[in-house]
Amino acid sequence: MSHETLNTQDTHGKHGKHGGPAGPGPGTGGPGRQGALAVWLRDLRLGVRFAFGGGRQGWTRTLLTGLGVGLGVALLLVTSAVPSALAARDARAAARQTFTSPTAEQPGRDTLLITDVNQTYRAYGVDGRLVQPEGPDAPLPPGVKKFPGAGELVVSPALDKLMKTDEGKLLRDRLDGKIVGTIGEAGLVGPGDLYFYAGSDRLPALQKEAPNYIQRVTTFENTQEKEALDPVLTLLVVLTFVALLMPVAVFIGAAVRFGGDRRDRRLAALRLVGADGRMVRRIAAGEAAAGSLIGLALGAGFFLAARQLAPAMDLYQRSVFPSDLNPAPWLAALIALAVPAAAVAVTLFALRGVVIEPLGVVRTTTPAKRRIWWRLLLPLAGLGLLAPLIGKGNDSGQFNQWQVSGGVVLLLVGITVLLPWVLERVVGRIGGAGPVSWQLAARRLQLTSGSSARLVNGIAVAVAGAIALQMLFATTEDSYTRETGHDPSRASISVLQRTRGGGEAVAQVLAGTKGVTQAIAQSSTNAGRSPDMSYSDTAISVTTGTCAALKEFAVLPSCKEGDAFVIGGPTQSEGMTGDSAKPGEKLFAGNIFQDNEDDHTKPVAWTVPADARTVQPRKGPMGETLTGLLVTPAAAPQGMGGYQSSQVYVKLDPKVPDALELARTAAFKADPMSVPMTIQATAVNDRFASIRTGLFVGAALLLMLIGASLLVSQLEQLRERKQLLSALVAFGTKRSTLSFSVLWQTAIPIGLGLALATVVGLALGIVLLQMTGSTITINWTAVLGMVGIGGGVAVLVTLLSLPPLLRLMRPDGLRTE
Repeated sequence: MSHETLNTQDTHGKHGKHGGPAGPGPGTGGPGRQGALAVWLRDLRLGVRFAFGGGRQGWTRTLLTGLGVGLGVALLLVTSAVPSALAARDARAAARQTFTSPTAEQPGRDTLLITDVNQTYRAYGVDGRLVQPEGPDAPLPPGVKKFPGAGELVVSPALDKLMKTDEGKLLRDRLDGKIVGTIGEAGLVGPGDLYFYAGSDRLPALQKEAPNYIQRVTTFENTQEKEALDPVLTLLVVLTFVALLMPVAVFIGAAVRFGGDRRDRRLAALRLVGADGRMVRRIAAGEAAAGSLIGLALGAGFFLAARQLAPAMDLYQRSVFPSDLNPAPWLAALIALAVPAAAVAVTLFALRGVVIEPLGVVRTTTPAKRRIWWRLLLPLAGLGLLAPLIGKGNDSGQFNQWQVSGGVVLLLVGITVLLPWVLERVVGRIGGAGPVSWQLAARRLQLTSGSSARLVNGIAVAVAGAIALQMLFATTEDSYTRETGHDPSRASISVLQRTRGGGEAVAQVLAGTKGVTQAIAQSSTNAGRSPDMSYSDTAISVTTGTCAALKEFAVLPSCKEGDAFVIGGPTQSEGMTGDSAKPGEKLFAGNIFQDNEDDHTKPVAWTVPADARTVQPRKGPMGETLTGLLVTPAAAPQGMGGYQSSQVYVKLDPKVPDALELARTAAFKADPMSVPMTIQATAVNDRFASIRTGLFVGAALLLMLIGASLLVSQLEQLRERKQLLSALVAFGTKRSTLSFSVLWQTAIPIGLGLALATVVGLALGIVLLQMTGSTITINWTAVLGMVGIGGGVAVLVTLLSLPPLLRLMRPDGLRTE
């Protein structure tokens, strides 16, 4: 006997598809008396009245439906607001840049000297600028009310908060100026933006030493256009949105079918008072539309609440202001129209095989087996859309985004239509053996495999999309990860001096810093056989450093102060340098290019020491191979002014806590314009990393939605079976038996759904890899991890539903209204 309390009888030969006598009753107005639209509107309104006027159970059912729909609508609204949020962030980031700002040659009333002094602190990126106004009308940076004076700071609220914590103590030691103001929203990318403006009175002098790095601007204006994404990155963005939104659509479709059994019994009562089959279906559609409208209202409320809480969410230093989350009006209108329409369509589709009679809901005792042929058409059609795109890669133009989206959607939707068939076939073969809890679960699944499949469809779709995206990200990551050639074993950081010279002074400061085991400086300048060379000529690179520094770039048999070396091997042109010289040859060093700005610094005549030895080059700590000459300070040309660049290589003691941050602070103190760079063997493309971060953020939101929606679905199914559970307990069934039965009823569909999701996800991942021209590789650990996360969410939700289950087993559950 079925667990359902619906009247069940054999309908073979007795009823048509919609069942029973369908003559017009007293409440039905035929289309002959009024238009079809008026009939639909009347019945839909009646359904809305039933949704809100059915007593406590009716309200509970409608609110649960609204809650499930609302969670999905909230995430849809958040997603629709992502483009505007990104555009707002980009606009504010561009507004504070000066790449293309108008500049002036001489100081004036409206000029501002400015330069970047970006910092890295632990895992944080801390960007900043040194500023010095040269007149009363100098342009203020966006969000800044007053310029900081020399030694003063204007900081973002997030940076101010960080530096006041124990975690930010070392950063405060680095940025130790007096904080005289905070940056407003107009000057920040997001509420979590770590940004500062530091006042200075040294920029005019520094500009002479680093003219290419300090600007004199008259306004903040940036017209530089953002570079377009390449085809593979565009594909990743499209797939991320599709994979994150498909489970949302599935959950909304499942939510509007909450309380289906009780609804069918109410519709049977309407048949008893004269409603025909078509009318009750329209009334059912009205009830679903009412739940979806409640869901729209709740979803809008959830979205507005999430909007206000957005500043508190800072993932990977990505955050937005509430005003940034502003969905496009047409997208919001589309959601408002599509959700109720989808609710009506799903309800009518669900009732296509249900016969509603005046004395009950009539179902066939032996339901027709689900057919497989049309269920295979959806994934096959998806593969058909994606197949023509195979092999395009990055060299054949952009992928057709609509074609990609359509193919992926059809493949993922294929899971939702295949899972009920798979579940029906598997549970249909389960016999009567096993413990009572297993038998109860098996029988329940055999009777309601469709509703069980709907419960896990969302997880299955999410896992399949995650597997495919993981495969694509893992494989294409190699294309966006480059080998830097750096050797972290020889140096931990490299400090680039943007000012001319000064490397030895910075090296001395760093050498005395706690945690630094070695700090060596080398400087480079250009030399040539003429004091008036053209940029088209090839110059000779002259690298100066101590013997310890020179040994990093060449194999030296011996070295002492005053030595010089000629780097052997074939000469190679690397930009302006690449030529070589012989011992005793006369050269000119320093300002040797005729197109250099005239700062009255003359080239220096210099002779290569006659005892210079030829040595073989060695790759430096950053993978560079030098050419030209290596000289110790005593043998180097003198009096070149600022026409040399310096770099300091620093090695750290891994046993000293925060040695890296102490070294960065020391470098900033010695020269604020120095650029410490961590030496790493690999580097990841920034845009690829941003897309990957966006996927992680979206996946986190989706997991929360999956858990909440699953919990609501589980509670609704338990509420539907309240009387049945109480009756079984009253007849002596152990509560533990029923609890394990519920666990089995969740575990079996989840296991089958995850297995199907793995197959579809792997198939989709393989097709996507072929589209991008990548090698097909499967990281089984990552795949199993995705499956484990999906299963873990389901198990957690099931455990959370156990306390309500125990309450529903009480004797008062036998009461009915």
